[in-house]
Amino acid sequence: MKGSAIFLETFGGRRVAARCVDGRLDDLLVDAPAAAPPGPGAIARAVADRPVKGMGGVFVRLPDGASGYLKGEKTLASGQPLLVQITGRAEPGKAIPLTRRLLFKSRYAIVSPGAPGLNVSRTIRDEEARGRLRLLAEDGMDGSAMGLIVRTGAAAAEEDDILNDIADMRSLAEAVTADVSGPVEWLTDAPDAHHLAWRDWPGPDTVSTEPGGLAASGVLDEIAALSDPNTPLPGGGSIAIEPTRALIAVDVNTGRDTSPAAGLKANLAALAALPRGLRLRGLGGQIVVDLAPLAKKNRKQAEQALKHALKDDPVETAFIGWTPLGHVELSRKRERWPLDSAFLDSTR
Repeated sequence: MKGSAIFLETFGGRRVAARCVDGRLDDLLVDAPAAAPPGPGAIARAVADRPVKGMGGVFVRLPDGASGYLKGEKTLASGQPLLVQITGRAEPGKAIPLTRRLLFKSRYAIVSPGAPGLNVSRTIRDEEARGRLRLLAEDGMDGSAMGLIVRTGAAAAEEDDILNDIADMRSLAEAVTADVSGPVEWLTDAPDAHHLAWRDWPGPDTVSTEPGGLAASGVLDEIAALSDPNTPLPGGGSIAIEPTRALIAVDVNTGRDTSPAAGLKANLAALAALPRGLRLRGLGGQIVVDLAPLAKKNRKQAEQALKHALKDDPVETAFIGWTPLGHVELSRKRERWPLDSAFLDSTR
């Protein structure tokens, strides 16, 4: 099946969005478990709690008894009210990562109250399109001191849709930023899986919202297979992705290939497949890749393959470097909920 397709369904009371490209599962979004705290994007009226000496940060009291952490904040006084936004998923028992730089993000526009200026996505290179979108941005934000970024998807959108999107985000930003006073409470929810798919995924050739669409297309089998950490690679090798409490461990195996180039071939294939494997499982944090035997002279080639694979991945991931043992280290933003056994069981 050529082209792209999006499937929107619900399993075990949790929404799931799956994106397929040319008949293969390419991206997957799953709602958080019911007991989990709000996810990335949620905005709260909060109170500064206590500073963390030596770390330049402060703990923050959030609604429902939750605790958050603001990095790089040295001037907040204990008890000071403030607006904060969740930036990532917290590990169990740890404070939720927060920021005071609020972003109101939709399909075509991002309004930034604390960062003035009107900008058009750099990925839109056509000067005529950039000029047209710049005029729409000026029109939509006229009289406002807030900043705006026109997103890539706006390049092919109707002008009225773009203006409506800007107006909605501007109105929400103005309402939230004016609501500092009052008790600790959540002001906006985190977007669910279906909303994120609408907001962030490119326009598909088809969209299925009928129950059973994932099963009928075979995509449900691909999702169920993600419970196995091992994924076969072209050429007979395999890659295993396993989360631990401290980090995500990735192991590369050459399989039965014993040729002199087996290690390099398996490593290049594994690094090309790694972003998709992490994306589908919703994994982030510290990642350590134990490559198959690789000569130091080939490290540059491996780095280039990895960076090329990460270029189009929607989750921010940084290549940290090589360890003395020859492992690759990455840091990946925790902005998705990892697949858990309860969700995978509901899909069977």
